[in-house]
Amino acid sequence: MFVLDKHQQPLMPCSPARARRLLRQGRAVVHRHTPFVIRLKDRTAATSEVTGVELGVDPGSRFTGIALFRAVSGTSETARHGLFAIELAHRGGPISDRLMSRATLRRTRRQRKLRYRAPRFSNRSRPEGWLAPSLGHRVDTVTAWVDRIARWAPVRTLHVELAAFDTRAMSADKSWSDAEYRRGTLQGMEAREYLLTKWNRACAYCGAQGVPLNIDHIHPRSRGGSDRISNLTLACVPCNERKSNRSVEDFLKKKPALLEKILGEAKAPLRDAAAMNATRSALVRGLEARHQDVRTSSGGRTRWNRQRTTTPKSHTLDALCVGVLGSAARHPATIHAVTATGRGTYRRTSPDRYGFPRLNLPRTKQHFGYATGDLVCASVPTGKRQGTHTGRVAVRSTGNFNIKTGQGLVQGIHHRHVRLLQRADGYAYTTRPEARRA
Repeated sequence: MFVLDKHQQPLMPCSPARARRLLRQGRAVVHRHTPFVIRLKDRTAATSEVTGVELGVDPGSRFTGIALFRAVSGTSETARHGLFAIELAHRGGPISDRLMSRATLRRTRRQRKLRYRAPRFSNRSRPEGWLAPSLGHRVDTVTAWVDRIARWAPVRTLHVELAAFDTRAMSADKSWSDAEYRRGTLQGMEAREYLLTKWNRACAYCGAQGVPLNIDHIHPRSRGGSDRISNLTLACVPCNERKSNRSVEDFLKKKPALLEKILGEAKAPLRDAAAMNATRSALVRGLEARHQDVRTSSGGRTRWNRQRTTTPKSHTLDALCVGVLGSAARHPATIHAVTATGRGTYRRTSPDRYGFPRLNLPRTKQHFGYATGDLVCASVPTGKRQGTHTGRVAVRSTGNFNIKTGQGLVQGIHHRHVRLLQRADGYAYTTRPEARRA
């Protein structure tokens, strides 16, 4: 649990049991509900021992893992003790879809025989370092959450994964098994991480997951196939042995649909990788402007750290293993799944399929003191909705609200049974268990 002093300065995090004891004794008050933050009433940071914590960030196109940990120096190496973990789900996809829809509506509207409007070019310039809104959203949300955690915990060092793999080197004419990939402890990790991401960590021929995967040449080298990354895929051991040096057309002649899918996927660019290559540098620059000690690393080293410490694969555990790592002693059993939902819309009309206004939306955002997206707790004493329901609320002017909980949607709860826990901040919160070691 995060702890603040009486002046809202961050102290060392504490266990949930200690936080409950401080609240029962009246020494602390609840500062924030989710994530849970308490504020002490009788202590300051100047009179407390604050050794500091570190933060690991594993940025991704769809999900970003954030891990808060304490570095404990031992006799031979430094161990990391995980304290808090967040899996942040981005909404770059919906943003891109809405921008595409808006562009389509504008394009079709310009082609209609309506009144003439002179073209405008003065608003088409883009500043240096401009990112598309779907990409800039990823940078903004990760930076905002790092700043939030830094306000709640004494973060001294940031470990950020700068590049998952070197796509420029792997897409060149030379083989990925050249000297820079043959030497060193991290041999082959960059190309393997690329293939694991591109083929969803599954066998391309049978779809098996959770089994050892080999790197396979789609067109065998004995038949003139190259070592370029576009000719490589993942295959489980049985499929790799059955295929041997046969051509992929001969191996999948009874599965034409699968053959077409594999050949198309092999030539397709890695969209998520391109998005991350465009945003990682901007993310690091944004973090370096706000924090003093920012250390970068590669995805190949993160994977090597996980394999060496037998740590399961997840976004938050990847964040725990970013950078130079001695060992990962422990990690939280429960992580916070945070989804970027946005803060609504500014538009006051709802358009039809042609882009013309159809409905007028109400200007009033709050009803009975609540707004859509607020985190609430409803205690219903009787009826078919009897019980306690905690989640995000969708308000109605009638006073009967809908609450989206972790178990589903509960409709028609009267506002007199609802209690506010936290105002809407553009995110939805849930918890789930962390991955366990096999």
